[in-house]
Amino acid sequence: MNEIMWAVDVEGSGKSPPEIVELAIAEMKGLTLTGRRKHWRFKPKKGISPMASHIHGIWDEDVVDAPDIEDVADDVLMWLEDKAIVGHNVKVEVDILSQALEGWEPTAAYDTLKIARRLLPAEEKHGLEYLGSKLGLSPRAEKITGGNSHSAPFDAVLSAILLDHMLRDRTEEDQRAILAGADILDSAQGSFL
Repeated sequence: MNEIMWAVDVEGSGKSPPEIVELAIAEMKGLTLTGRRKHWRFKPKKGISPMASHIHGIWDEDVVDAPDIEDVADDVLMWLEDKAIVGHNVKVEVDILSQALEGWEPTAAYDTLKIARRLLPAEEKHGLEYLGSKLGLSPRAEKITGGNSHSAPFDAVLSAILLDHMLRDRTEEDQRAILAGADILDSAQGSFL
């Protein structure tokens, strides 16, 4: 499997409507991180709620000089256009990026949360932070990004590492079937495995 896809994570403003404060992408070739990554921070028009800041650690003063997403939309689109994306509960990324980037739609959107629920049924929880810790994957994401949970670079990389962990020992045919079943954009999804 040699498909190029991007592991994606966004951190939001915590306001309504939600705005993107941070976006990170990490390139994967098949299930392997390639080392290509991109990270942006944006200044939301309505500021960041204190509750959201407490979760992701980004405060209004951290993005005071950051661009509006509209100012760099062409750059973001250049990276994401015509590619599949991967994320934990990836519907959040698809929804907020589709609103912010007019006309953008990934070729596929693979949900690692959906895959984890199916392939790791014995786990007590299926949140990204929990699985990263329980499966011993978080230290690798920390080493790669220098960050921790709830930062977009860390969560994007951890989603990629989790996907690799869940699928690496399976046949290519099984990998493709599992990904197809976890594509939230495929209205004809069947069960996988």
